[in-house]
Amino acid sequence: MKAGIVGLPNVGKSTLFNCLSNAKAQSANFPFCTIEPNIGVVNVPDSRIMKLEVVIKPERIVPATVEIVDIAGLVKGASKGEGLGNQFLANIRETDAILHVLRCYDNDNIVHVDGSVDPVRDKSIIDTELQLKDLEVVEKKIEKVKRIAKTGNKEASKELEILKNLKLYLESGNSVRNLADIEDEQSLYVDSLQLISAKPVLYICNVDENSVIDGNIYVEKIKEAVLSENADVLVLAVGIEAEINEFDDLVERQMFLQDIGLDEAGSAKLIRTVYKLLNLQTFFTAGKKEVRAWTIPVGCLASNAAGVIHSDFEKGFIRAEVIKYDDLIKYGSQLKVKQAGKIRVEGKNYKVMDGDIMHFLFNI
Repeated sequence: MKAGIVGLPNVGKSTLFNCLSNAKAQSANFPFCTIEPNIGVVNVPDSRIMKLEVVIKPERIVPATVEIVDIAGLVKGASKGEGLGNQFLANIRETDAILHVLRCYDNDNIVHVDGSVDPVRDKSIIDTELQLKDLEVVEKKIEKVKRIAKTGNKEASKELEILKNLKLYLESGNSVRNLADIEDEQSLYVDSLQLISAKPVLYICNVDENSVIDGNIYVEKIKEAVLSENADVLVLAVGIEAEINEFDDLVERQMFLQDIGLDEAGSAKLIRTVYKLLNLQTFFTAGKKEVRAWTIPVGCLASNAAGVIHSDFEKGFIRAEVIKYDDLIKYGSQLKVKQAGKIRVEGKNYKVMDGDIMHFLFNI
């Protein structure tokens, strides 16, 4: 599961990516600096794994991770190939969620590809290009299904009607993710198209230092513009995040954050938000060798969670022993949790909960 950072050229995408990841993307004050997508594996900040380290005292800890992709800037006309648009749109298609960076600050020293700062306009440009690309996909599908429907195929006729309505929806300037009250039967047809504008989105307002806490007029305009969308807005000062990233010493980093009135780096909040946006959650395995956080989709069954560790665990799944995170912290050891009768035994159809500490028994 990975999220792609998108936006117009020169809005801070690559700088943000550098703050999030150990991989260093090139960043510069000119458009189209990024051409090939950069991919970084980012640790998910989670205080629980640190507390488990104190309780278990393992040899090492391994946090959960999420993939972030830095995708080159899109421009108006990208859906028709402008600015290598087809390549960039293909890169977005391969991601599971979109992080849309919007420039929400004034600075005459940093050029804007359209000559002025207007994040609502910028958002509209990107939205339109994604919708136009989706429209192209839907129209091709309609032509294919139409030929089958002419033979009297009832299933094809039903699909054709759904596709025609979807085409009208996109032509009206709407993103597929905002479709309300879509029936399960319809969603099967829509989901199979893997449309770009159907992907969940987080709008990241890149502000200056003075606006990082209270925002500014640009941020307010974006919040108003997305009221009808199924999307969140996160305010982040990418320039400050780059400064924070320069501190290797955690104490110095925390002092810097306090000086500017922040409790934590905005990038940490962003990563957790991305994790949620991708509909992911964490379970733990805990032993003296290591405490590890594992990433699974929300609603994942115990047998599937076992398969995340190793395919043999899923094939030969017998049962799972489950400890709630709060119980382990409360009692202070796995032995005391067991003595208190707080270890549960669950079968393969148990829905793993966020924070569960799992021990799988299997036989192959």
